[in-house]
Amino acid sequence: MFENLTWLNEPAKWNANGEKLSVRTADCTDFWQTTFYGFEHDNGHFLYREVAGDFTMQVTFNGSYEALYDQAGIMVRVDEKNWLKTGIEFTDAEINLSVVLTRDYSDWSVVHYPDYRGSLTIRLTRYGSAIRVEYFDENHAWRLLRLGYLSLPEVCKAGIMCCSPTRAGFAVEFTDFSIGAPIVLPLHESGL
Repeated sequence: MFENLTWLNEPAKWNANGEKLSVRTADCTDFWQTTFYGFEHDNGHFLYREVAGDFTMQVTFNGSYEALYDQAGIMVRVDEKNWLKTGIEFTDAEINLSVVLTRDYSDWSVVHYPDYRGSLTIRLTRYGSAIRVEYFDENHAWRLLRLGYLSLPEVCKAGIMCCSPTRAGFAVEFTDFSIGAPIVLPLHESGL
């Protein structure tokens, strides 16, 4: 599951054991470009492979969310100025579903998620330059989190990410990671 993947900003502490990847983040790690805060960070942990064409990527993960901006999830990336990350981000002492879409500047959408039960399954589908992000909710249904635009070349990088902008040692575990053919389900039951 985690074989043949490459680290961008490899953490000092990680272990892949068959079906599970465990990571402890380094200090002050993040992916962010300029907007509002003014800083530029490209030192978060990203374990990826190159993927050609359209695909769906999915993972289940859990973490010890304790400090401001502790985060984990998945990412699709071209370079430091063009990427999307999504998953859980800990802000204002709450678990939030988060999507950051970066095209030179980062934008951030966040939704409070009081139904978090210790793990989350999330998926991202690429359709050309359209990116669809969904999460599997407590009622066992896929819910749309974001539909966005990101200009991607034929081959891009896709994988799991985690960061801890305000501390070191955020512990996170990833399971059930997969990248395969894109889902063909419509966004709405009507098929529009």
